[in-house]
Amino acid sequence: MTSRADLPTQYTPADVEGRLYERWIDGGHFTPDAVPGKPHFSIVIPPPNVTGSLHVGHALDHSIQDALIRWQRMRGAATLWLPGMDHAGIATQNVVERQLAKEDLSRHDLGREAFVKKVWEWKAESGGKILGQMRRLGDSVDWTRERFTMDEGLSRAVLTIFKRLYDDGLIYRAERIINWCPRCLTALSDIEVEHSEDEGELVSIRYGEGDASIVVATTRAETMLGDTAVAVHPDDERYTHLVGTEIELPLTGRRIPIVADEHVDPAFGTGAVKVTPAHDPNDFEIGRRHDLPSISVMDERGVITAHGPFQGLDRLEARPAVVGALREQGRIVAEKRPYVHAVGHCSRCKTVVEPRVSLQWFVKVAPLAKAAGDAVRDGRVRIVPQEMAPRYFEWVDNMHDWCISRQLWWGHRIPVWYGPGGEMTCVGPGEEPPEGWTQDTDVLDTWFSSALWPFSTLGWPDDTPELRAFYPTSVLVTGYDILFFWVARMMMFGLYAMDGVEPFKVIALHGMVRDQFGKKMSKSFGNVVDPLDWIDRYGADATRFTLLRGANPGSDVAVSEEWAQGSRNFCNKLWNATRFALLNGATSVAGGVGAVGEGLPEDLTVADRWIVSRLSSVVAEVETHFERFEFAKACETLYHFAWDEFCDWYVELSKVPGMSTDASAVLGHVLDVLLRLLHPLTPFVTEELWTALTGGETIVAASWPRPGGFADPDAEAEIAGFQRLVTEVRRFRADQGLKPGQRVAASLEGIDPAYEEAARTLLRLTPPEDGFSPTASLPVDGVTVRLDTAGVIDVAAERARLEKDLAAARKEIAQAEGKLGNEQFMAKAPEKVVAKTRSRLEQARTDVARLEAQLAALPSA
Repeated sequence: MTSRADLPTQYTPADVEGRLYERWIDGGHFTPDAVPGKPHFSIVIPPPNVTGSLHVGHALDHSIQDALIRWQRMRGAATLWLPGMDHAGIATQNVVERQLAKEDLSRHDLGREAFVKKVWEWKAESGGKILGQMRRLGDSVDWTRERFTMDEGLSRAVLTIFKRLYDDGLIYRAERIINWCPRCLTALSDIEVEHSEDEGELVSIRYGEGDASIVVATTRAETMLGDTAVAVHPDDERYTHLVGTEIELPLTGRRIPIVADEHVDPAFGTGAVKVTPAHDPNDFEIGRRHDLPSISVMDERGVITAHGPFQGLDRLEARPAVVGALREQGRIVAEKRPYVHAVGHCSRCKTVVEPRVSLQWFVKVAPLAKAAGDAVRDGRVRIVPQEMAPRYFEWVDNMHDWCISRQLWWGHRIPVWYGPGGEMTCVGPGEEPPEGWTQDTDVLDTWFSSALWPFSTLGWPDDTPELRAFYPTSVLVTGYDILFFWVARMMMFGLYAMDGVEPFKVIALHGMVRDQFGKKMSKSFGNVVDPLDWIDRYGADATRFTLLRGANPGSDVAVSEEWAQGSRNFCNKLWNATRFALLNGATSVAGGVGAVGEGLPEDLTVADRWIVSRLSSVVAEVETHFERFEFAKACETLYHFAWDEFCDWYVELSKVPGMSTDASAVLGHVLDVLLRLLHPLTPFVTEELWTALTGGETIVAASWPRPGGFADPDAEAEIAGFQRLVTEVRRFRADQGLKPGQRVAASLEGIDPAYEEAARTLLRLTPPEDGFSPTASLPVDGVTVRLDTAGVIDVAAERARLEKDLAAARKEIAQAEGKLGNEQFMAKAPEKVVAKTRSRLEQARTDVARLEAQLAALPSA
C-alpha cells in the first residue's frame, strides 16, 4: 500500500501493476464464497485457445468483462469470473505436428498414445501463454477455479452429455456432406472456415447435342466428373421439354437425368445447374430429394480418383486440365476470367476447403435450436443490443444438423465402441466397454466441449455449491462474430443439460476492433495493434481505457496510437490531481462508504456545492451506462468530469481564497468517489491513488458510489455563468495571441464580488491603475470586461475578426427573420423547428449587440 508521503511525482505503470496484481491475488479478492441463495454475479470467460496469445480483440473482450466484474464486486455481489482455456483441437495438433516435422517425424511415427502424450507435454511447457498476459491486463479472475476443456472434470461432463444425447436419439452417425480440409485431413465446423473473395474462373459448359443440349456454369470444373444430374426450375418453360430426359455427361460417357427442383434460380445464369451430390452441399440436398447417386471423384487429400486421364491429379491441377479437355471437344461456351467469388479456407492452414461426403457424427439440432430460440423470444435471455436478436433467430431457426466428429487425435474421443459384428454402443462415465470391442477413432469438435462451458466449469454433472450459487451465469460478453457458432451452441446444451435453465441471463455483444479510419485490422494493411506493446509503453489502464472509450453494444471499436497516448495522459492527470490534493491536506470523509456529499461541511460555498452536485449526477449517469453496457459513454462521462470539471475548474478554483469552505475535504471526497467510479475501467492507477488518499486496504473491496440526494441546480447554473465568462475572455486572449501567463490590465463591471478574485486569477487580469485606457470590451452575461491591450494586441486583426463575426451574425438574423416571416414555413414547419429558429434569432441579435460594443471599444487605427 502506498502512503500519501510515498506517492511519487510521476506515475510509472511498470512500477505499480505487477505489485498490485499479486497483492490482489494474495488477498483473495477475486475468489468468492459459493453460497447458494446469496446475490451473485458470474461470468465464464470465453475460453481462449491454449495455443493463443493476447490480441486486441481479446483485450477489448476482457476489458469489458473485467469492468463488469469489478463493478458488481464493488456493489456487494458474490462475484465470480471463471478463467480457463480451450484445448483447440486442430490448432494444437498442428503446432505439435510442426514440431515433429522439424525432426522428420509425423504423428503416425509416434502412434496415437505417444502423440497425445506429446501434446500434453507441450501444453504443460508452452501452452497457456495467454493466461499470464491476462494478468498483465488486470483480469480479476478467480485463478483458484481455473479450468481446461480437457481436464478430468470437464471430460466427464463431455462424456455425460454425449451419452444423454445419444440415448435420447439426438446424436447419430450418417453420411453427409461436410467441410473438409485436405491438408489437416479432418472435417471442419462452419466457424473453422474463413471465406474470402478470391479470383477464379467461371466456365460455361454445354452438355448434350443440338436441341437436347443444355449449358451449365461452374467455378469448379473438376467436380463435373462426379455430376449425376442437371437441375432446372420446374416453372422454367425453356427446359420443360427436357425434364425427365437424359443427357450425356462430357468426358465420362455416362448419361445423367435432367430433373426439376425449386432450389434452382431460373434468373441466374442459364437457369440450369450441374448437380454433384458428393461435392456440393446444395447439390447433396437436391440429390437426396431426387434419389440421385453420389459419386466422389477425389480422395481425402483432394486428389482425383475418377478413372481416366485426370486420375492422380490434385484437384487444383485437374481444374485447368478438365477445362482444356472440354475446350478440345468444343464444349466450352464461355469463359470469364478473372471471376471473383467467395471461397472457403481452413482457418488454421488456409487450404481451400473441399465440400465432401463423409461418414460423420451429428447432433440433431432441431429441438435444441427451438429451445434456444424460445429462451430469447420469451425474455428469459436478453440480447444486447436488441437489434442483434433477428440475426440470432435467423441462425437458430435455420440451423442444420451439427457435424461433431473430427479426424484428429487430440481432443475428447467419441465414446462409441464397435463390436466384431458391427454392433455399436455408447459408453458413459464409469461404464466399461464390452471386451474385445474397439473405440471410434474420431474426436469431438472443440465447440462440443466449449458449449458446456457455463455449467461444466462449475462442476456439472455433480450438484456442486458453485453450480447452485453461480448458475445461470449473469452475462455472456462476446463478439457478435461468434453469436451464431458458440453462443447458440451454449444455449442449446445449457437448456438441455440444466432442465430448461438458460446458461446466462444476458448476451452482451460487442464489435470488432478497427483502426482509427474504421478499417479492419490486418497484417497486410500494417495496422494491427499489439495490446502487449501498448501495455509496455502506456500501461494496462491506458490500454483498457482506449478500448473501452469506443465500446458500445454491437458497435465496432476504433483505436489509434494517438488515443492510447491520450489515455495515458488522462491517467497522469488523475495522478497529478491526487498529488495536489494530498499535498494540500485532502482527506476522504466517506472512506469508501456513504452517498455523494455525505459527511461534508454544511456551509459549503457555491463552487463546493457545484462540484458535489455534478459528481452526484455523474454517479447516476455512470451507473446507467454500466447497466446498459455503454462503456464508451461511461468513459466519456468520467473523462470530461475528471479532466474538464474537476481538474480544470474546481482544482483551480480551490486555489483561490474564499472559493471553498473546506477545499481539503471536498477535494478528498470528490477524488474518493471519482476513483471508485473509474476503478472498473482503470484498476491499477485508481488502486494506487485511492489507497494513498483514504488509507484503505484496497479499492477492490470498496463500495460502489451512490448518488444520494445531493443536487444543487442553482449552484450549477451560477458556476456555468462564471465558466462562460472565463471561457469567452480566454478565447479573446487566444485570438489575440496572448500567452497564457501574460497579465493584462482589466476592469470587471457588473461581476459578483465573490467571483472577482477568481476571475482575475484564472484570466491573469490585473486591476486597473492610473492611466488605464481600455482598448477592448467583452460583454458576457451581464458582466463587461474592459481590457487595456495597447501594445499587446494587433488592433487591425481584432477589428477584422469582429467584423467577420458581425457579418455572420447579421446574416443569421436575416435568414431567421425570413423564415419566421414566411407564411408557408410557419404553417408547415414543426413547432420544434419554429422554436429553434426563434432561439437562433434571439442569439444572433445578442451576438450583434456584443460584437458592435466590442468594435466600438477598439482604439482607432
